[in-house]
Amino acid sequence: MIHWPTSGGIQLAGHLARPENRRMRALPGVLLCSGFPSVANGGSRAAERLYPLADRVAEHLEWVGMVLNYRGCGDSEGDFSLQGWTDDVRSGVDYLHGLDQVEGVWLAGFGIGGALVAEVARTDTRVRGVATMGAPVDFAHWGLGAAGVAEYARSLGIISSDGYPDSLDEWAQANRSIRVDRCAAEIAPRPMLVLHGSDDREVSQLDARAIADAHGDAGLRIISGAGHRLHSDPRCIAILLGWLDSQITLIP
Repeated sequence: MIHWPTSGGIQLAGHLARPENRRMRALPGVLLCSGFPSVANGGSRAAERLYPLADRVAEHLEWVGMVLNYRGCGDSEGDFSLQGWTDDVRSGVDYLHGLDQVEGVWLAGFGIGGALVAEVARTDTRVRGVATMGAPVDFAHWGLGAAGVAEYARSLGIISSDGYPDSLDEWAQANRSIRVDRCAAEIAPRPMLVLHGSDDREVSQLDARAIADAHGDAGLRIISGAGHRLHSDPRCIAILLGWLDSQITLIP
């Protein structure tokens, strides 16, 4: 388990996997970001399901694989907000980029994690490429139902502080401002992979097509019969790993 600070002095926790054997002098690194916690696991184990993927990245691709526990999740401090989670992804990039021998950072996010990594990559040129899996194109509906979102987050344990948030309107501001299609346009011409399940009942595959179209040269794959939880779909993982492996040409 690794720990590092994010905005507001909050301490985050995560998982880091390094390759035991190395052929390359410089190592690429990928930050893996989970989706919104489910009722089944709450926030306590939301990111743990990606730890084995980070280990595979290190063992089979010889990359550094890192998994982020957003604030309020796992052993990380703090309470959920989209702005806070975006800051957490930024701090994860800082941590990964600052490791010795890491040359280049890629981001891969599932569900809303895909939206967050796109938002961060939009302005951070240290990010060499981005993969989104089941990402929504925006969170406009969250802003309209901010009170319900906050209450649901509290039920999952990712909001635990009394009286939080101080201002519901300010807390919900990021819900209305993130547009993943606009992010994709700014990420270009850096590489982008967009994966989506054909049977996703939470996010329409039209969102994936809008994101890919905005980028202009993204690899778009609609996975037949797959739902929203693509972290558990072996076809999604195989495509992601293959895409990451293809990115090695960007390392000098």
